[in-house]
Amino acid sequence: MSAGDELLRRIEGDPELAGLLAWPSDFDITRREPVEDLRLPNGTPLTPIAGDGSGGTFFLCGAPGTERPVLYADSEGGAVLLAADLVEAVTLIATYPYWRDLGAGRPVAELEEEFAVDRPEFLEVRAELLDRLGIAAPGVEEAVAKMRASAARTVPDFLPVAPDLDGEAVYEPLW
Repeated sequence: MSAGDELLRRIEGDPELAGLLAWPSDFDITRREPVEDLRLPNGTPLTPIAGDGSGGTFFLCGAPGTERPVLYADSEGGAVLLAADLVEAVTLIATYPYWRDLGAGRPVAELEEEFAVDRPEFLEVRAELLDRLGIAAPGVEEAVAKMRASAARTVPDFLPVAPDLDGEAVYEPLW
């Protein structure tokens, strides 16, 4: 069993941990139904593992028991290979729940301030989540570098395709 598979089982078996990932990280394992049936161009299997409040879905790419990259597909036809595996993805999502904006180039200080203003308990809840996961928060430069390295691998093999009335619709890279 891979480290990612073990982590997923741990999250599924711990409702408090799953709840902390659902908020503030918007990684909700009870939202596993994707908006569309997606497939990858190279035939690699996709397994939906979580969703977010905006209708996006997180997928593991590949066969169980292997280290599987994590793909995020939003409800608007955008997708990105988020991380090399689930451990890396959960670390990123737990530390930087505003990862979409971070990946789009917004400064972390600005995002931290906005997040904390809108959710005053954010810093405390994030610290509890990281503690429960037993992970150290990566620095923003390291996190962004890993995220961008994964995102660069999205095209062509990890850019999902969805059935469309006219055949198939290819998603667009998120960044």
